[in-house]
Amino acid sequence: MNIHEYQGKEILRKYGVSVPKGKVAFTVDEAVEAAKALGTEVCVVKAQIHAGGRGKAGGVKVAKNLDEVRTYAQELLGKTLVTHQTGPEGKEVKRLLIEEGCDIQKEYYVGLVLDRASSRVVLMASEEGGTEIEEVAAKTPEKIFKETIDPAVGLLPFQARRIAFNINIPAKLVNQAVKFMMGLYQVFVEKDCSIAEINPLVVTGDGKVMALDAKLNFDSNGLYRQQDILEYRDLDEEDPKEVEASKYDLSYVALDGNIGCMVNGAGLAMATMDIIKYYGGDPANFLDVGGGATEEKVTEAFKIILSDEKVKGIFVNIFGGIMKCDVIAAGVVAATKQVGLDIPLVVRLEGTNVELGKKILNESGLKIVAAESMADGAQKIVELVS
Repeated sequence: MNIHEYQGKEILRKYGVSVPKGKVAFTVDEAVEAAKALGTEVCVVKAQIHAGGRGKAGGVKVAKNLDEVRTYAQELLGKTLVTHQTGPEGKEVKRLLIEEGCDIQKEYYVGLVLDRASSRVVLMASEEGGTEIEEVAAKTPEKIFKETIDPAVGLLPFQARRIAFNINIPAKLVNQAVKFMMGLYQVFVEKDCSIAEINPLVVTGDGKVMALDAKLNFDSNGLYRQQDILEYRDLDEEDPKEVEASKYDLSYVALDGNIGCMVNGAGLAMATMDIIKYYGGDPANFLDVGGGATEEKVTEAFKIILSDEKVKGIFVNIFGGIMKCDVIAAGVVAATKQVGLDIPLVVRLEGTNVELGKKILNESGLKIVAAESMADGAQKIVELVS
């Protein structure tokens, strides 16, 4: 789950991590009032969307007076911002962060990620702040320093200190930088983050080390114990189909193709998408109905697939283990009758109660194409859509 920059900074502030003062604004008048309340000579007006690269896309403006704050707020609110992370369709700006200006002396990068090779959290840092870390890794990898963190003891002060010296934080500010990194690690662990990225971390003219930007992503599997984080969820920033799927505990991710997939099991879902691509088709989604799906769940899954206008055919690929084939078949029939299906539907069933499942489909009176195997089903749906 992603959150906005201003929300990330609210969390960091609670953990003693230094961030600039700022207020969120949803209207032009609120933006001006926020700037007045800050009372600084320079304000920064920042578009709030779930995507990086906002500065390069014109989503960050420096205002030197209240008139400029009003002008920039009018310009940004309601604007569709296109960055390298939004795709060509962009995202509409519905809220702004009005923040105090900073006397920036130097920019750095600091981030915490999970290294899946070592199964440990890694602290990464570079003195090349303000640019994408991927770009730094490609061009000057020697400028990225890492500390692997032992989960039994957490981030140790000497590791944070070594990072601070490696990225050339001024000696008199090293203790501040260490405190900053220790607080950031505490947020990462206690809030079930998958990424905690500060780019840039800045040193200011008045001797402060602070987060000028903050990107916090959270592990969805840990959200059941993070109710305060769930309150930050912005449904406007998410695909409506994915939001609807989450209500029924369905694992759904929208893609760009035209063949809808309904599968049980993440591994089988990945394999199904691969084999559709192999036979020249394009999957429209990843959809795992899970091992214990009910008829209602299957019906809702079907409706979500069909709500995508790009879908020109559907491939249902079920291996009945925990999930029984007759339950899937009943759900497919119920959903098809409810929505009035008028596009090709290929169904491959195998496993528990497979004969009963096939009987339900055959006696439904619906135009369903049966497949004998996953490969056979993929070939058939690709041919029908083509």
